[in-house]
Amino acid sequence: MKPLPFEKNQVLFGADPTEGVVAVEPVGEDKMRLFLRRGDRLETRDEPFTPFLLLENEKLLQGFKQPFRSEKFSSTNDYKVLALFDRWGDCAKARTYLHKKTGQPASSPQAPYLFLSDPVHQYLLLTGKTLFKGLSFKDLHRLALDIETATAPGYAFSNPQREEDRILSIALMDNRGSEEVLFGTEYGEGEMLEALGSRITQIDPDVLEGHNIFNFDLEYIVTRARMHGVKLPWGRDGSEPRTRRSRFSVAERVIDYTRMDIFGRHVVDTLFLLQYYDVAARELESYALKSAARHFGLASPERTYIEPEKIQWYYEHDPEALKEYNLDDVRETLALSELLGYSFFLQTRIFPFSYQNIFVRGNATKINALFLREYLRQRASIPKPGVAESFAGGYTDVFRHGIVRPVVSCDAASLYPSILISYDLKPSGDSLNIFLPLLKDLRDFRLEAKKQAQTAEDPYQRDYYEALQQTYKILVNSFYGYLGTRLHHFSDPHLAGEVTRHGREIIVQMIEWIREQGGEPIEIDTDGIYFVPPPGVKSDKDVMVLVEQLSDSMPKGIEVEMAGKYQAMFSYKKKNYALMDDHGNVIIKGSALRSRGMEKYLREFLSDMIQLMLQDKGKEVYPLSQEYLNKLEDHEFDIGWLAKTETLTESLESYRGKVEAKKRNPAATYELALASERPYRAGDQVSYYVTGKAKRVKVYENSKLTSDYDSDKPDENVAYYQAKLLDLLKKFKEFLPQNGS
Repeated sequence: MKPLPFEKNQVLFGADPTEGVVAVEPVGEDKMRLFLRRGDRLETRDEPFTPFLLLENEKLLQGFKQPFRSEKFSSTNDYKVLALFDRWGDCAKARTYLHKKTGQPASSPQAPYLFLSDPVHQYLLLTGKTLFKGLSFKDLHRLALDIETATAPGYAFSNPQREEDRILSIALMDNRGSEEVLFGTEYGEGEMLEALGSRITQIDPDVLEGHNIFNFDLEYIVTRARMHGVKLPWGRDGSEPRTRRSRFSVAERVIDYTRMDIFGRHVVDTLFLLQYYDVAARELESYALKSAARHFGLASPERTYIEPEKIQWYYEHDPEALKEYNLDDVRETLALSELLGYSFFLQTRIFPFSYQNIFVRGNATKINALFLREYLRQRASIPKPGVAESFAGGYTDVFRHGIVRPVVSCDAASLYPSILISYDLKPSGDSLNIFLPLLKDLRDFRLEAKKQAQTAEDPYQRDYYEALQQTYKILVNSFYGYLGTRLHHFSDPHLAGEVTRHGREIIVQMIEWIREQGGEPIEIDTDGIYFVPPPGVKSDKDVMVLVEQLSDSMPKGIEVEMAGKYQAMFSYKKKNYALMDDHGNVIIKGSALRSRGMEKYLREFLSDMIQLMLQDKGKEVYPLSQEYLNKLEDHEFDIGWLAKTETLTESLESYRGKVEAKKRNPAATYELALASERPYRAGDQVSYYVTGKAKRVKVYENSKLTSDYDSDKPDENVAYYQAKLLDLLKKFKEFLPQNGS
């Protein structure tokens, strides 16, 4: 595909135009090996690597014994000196020397020196190269892997350290039509692992993919290989994978995982992709592969399903079904990766990180890397991160509660980026003035990509441009968030406060204008307004004209766009509301109305209740609640509707210590995880239900794993679940007809 003009932007894509780079790896202490894809062919090229440190002044390295050379930067930011080394080891020794001399570790934002611990990141920053230039997503050679394992009698989970447990089946499938199952009846386990290494070498993928591949498949394989004395020469240089404990954050969640690095390849976990997706969408019932595949419509109608506890039986009695099941897993993994990974592939063209690392770096870190790269290219000094500073956020409010009809919504398009551009606001440390021009370019690039997506006739091109415009949208909206951080070099919390102040003023101006026209504001959500239109404004055309007039009344550079027109709105509280469009479709927003923290039976009841309220059928809510109560009494709900699935946000050891020190209360998820033989860790999910007879019980003392539920001997706490439904109903009683109870 021919590159668009904006893909030549050096600040955004890096100054080095080298195409086809699929991986970069250190070779020795002073070289980087580039793997370049040329169609189906792979080439390698070694290039010099010059490690570096940034310093406040040259005197900091006086007395350091190893050779280095320095360059002074222009401008007056904090880091004014670039120290260049011939070998990575010398650079690492300089970091240790500076730590001892200054008393400040390299991790301190206020250290008088800056050391970046990833040599590949250093190389990409200094050279301006990025991966995947000139490649399409389908050019990337991707191989999905999935294992099925045996579990010894008496245990619920397979454990690679238990000798009698083992790998039964390994499915492999790539995006070029190759598929195979290595099966335990045809290989001993050690032979199977050797065959796996042989297949990876023969197929030679750029990317190895799997679902929960870090914390299950790869950990299991490494442990069993060690037990059998089998080497895993998976690297493109014949080396074995390197593993280490690591963690990263997805919104409020911290994910612990066993990272694996394979020379010349990237490892992608589709579980991470789901977690990123759900930060904004918050609509997934589960992060399990099969659940996600059904949610996104990726599961084939002929898909084979096998309950985990039946794996051993199928292995012994119906091996072909188990093979198909295993292959369906990798097929769905490839599809899920293609659906949710496209944006990350495009980001890898932009940011100086490997594809594997792009998934575990936050948006602010990525944006910071753009600035570092350009400042290094222009040899300009770089500021230290700003001091933490609190500031007021956006304007949110509710003026009316209950059911409202009809309703219009409008948004100030890209409000915070538009304020930055219109008011010519930039970070104080941006001496090269690249923040605003880059933000303007990204906004223009996104509009161009969006236009291309709307006009493209070829489905592949349409998908490409749609993914591109979504990538640019994320970047544009992240620029403001970057300003408010305290760990990045060009952040500016004071400026972030200025932006939100202007934003609040603009929203207030919009509210006043709507009231002057005879409209009634209902809800304000940072950059948008829901309101009842003025009398006489009824047709879609009338509404469009009204919104255009509102936009014309705004300060220069601020545009208001029509966001929607609805039959009815249920306004509950700030950022919690439901909308019904002209076709009767209902959209529910806010954690109080659609929280995954609720059990499914409560979410479904709440959704049904809101739909009835929006349809002006509030009296039918009471019979609906009785129907749910009866189903609970008669054990008619599948246990999945009553279970809660929660994520462990800290390690079991940390939890146990806090409970013993009375710094936190016991919790069912952690107590069940501790009682299980499975090695749970932060980021894992635990699904459980409540047992007992009384409606008020200590949940952590009266709960069981959902997987232990026996439908022939139902033991869910009926009184507890009925009380929760009645408590939920009570919260909405003021919005229901009072004679319906």
